[in-house]
Amino acid sequence: MKDLLGKALLDYQNGNYTEDIITSTSISDEDDLPLPYLFRDFNNMPKLEQYALKTCKGRVLDVGCGAGNHSLYLQQKGLQVKAIDISEGAIKVCKLRGVTHAEAHSVLEETDTYDTILLLMNGTGIFQKLSYVTKYLSHLKSLLQPNGQILIDSSDIQYMYEDEDGGLWIDTNAAYYGELDYYLSYKGEKEQPITWLYLDFETLKTACTTIGLQCEKIKEGPHFDYLAKLSL
Repeated sequence: MKDLLGKALLDYQNGNYTEDIITSTSISDEDDLPLPYLFRDFNNMPKLEQYALKTCKGRVLDVGCGAGNHSLYLQQKGLQVKAIDISEGAIKVCKLRGVTHAEAHSVLEETDTYDTILLLMNGTGIFQKLSYVTKYLSHLKSLLQPNGQILIDSSDIQYMYEDEDGGLWIDTNAAYYGELDYYLSYKGEKEQPITWLYLDFETLKTACTTIGLQCEKIKEGPHFDYLAKLSL
């Protein structure tokens, strides 16, 4: 990986903001991802995101922390937070912005235990594929304190396959419809494509039940998105 996300975040942090990230998926056209949005404060976050942050308790693991917006808010509220991301650049930005504890590694490499594990901005995306969901959930479960919680959001993107008459154009022989190829480019460079997973709530709940986690939908967003709370 070229860590173009990290390069973009560092550019913005260092005052070198000249253009935005461009993203696309296997079912959607190119779209701008504005860098200022990746540095938003609490008041500019979606309601679902705000609700998740208000629901955090105890020692928190912020997974896929990006520029550290969630970690900074929680720190200001007096919570102990560890921020992790696979992007080295993102972690540098977190430290520059004042995140006390930030490390560059995958959640699968994490070994400490937490009262809250936070996965936002389509938190199920890091699972990559439907076949990997139980692997990731099992590991997240192992990181929970006895009364801990996992707060994770996603969207049911079935609507993206609807035609004008409301019919669905989903290939039942293909992979799960929420598995997308995700493309990112920045300043003329293209990142290596990744697989990114949008997971509908019922499928998430079924996977949780399989490995002994309770799964509750605690908030719904305005466009097929939801926030779920997972617990032992």
